[in-house]
Amino acid sequence: MHELALAEAVLDVVLAHAGGRRVARIELTVGRLRQVVPGALAFAVELAARGTPAEGAALALTVAPAAGRCGECGGETALDRFPFACAACGSLAVVPTAGAELRIDAIEVDDDPQSKEATP
Repeated sequence: MHELALAEAVLDVVLAHAGGRRVARIELTVGRLRQVVPGALAFAVELAARGTPAEGAALALTVAPAAGRCGECGGETALDRFPFACAACGSLAVVPTAGAELRIDAIEVDDDPQSKEATP
């Protein structure tokens, strides 16, 4: 399950930016082409966060649609299913332009100094 490795990498970045403060919320965008199961990633983030200042943080996960540009007609097209084909001309010469991202959009931390003491 590569979602666990992704979750650990996300938490490494989140915790580095949180600077020891309790993390209340994490906002992620995952592209549809990233081959991530959103529920599995959410579960993996919950597991990886145990015992850290991110334990119990809310996770807002957005799935970004896939899109591409046709190499034949130059048209932009949504990539909804395989094989990728241009909606305008039907060509299979489509190059993905969106949908492969994995991005931490925002984190919300608790600046209350007492929250540090309450975090294990």
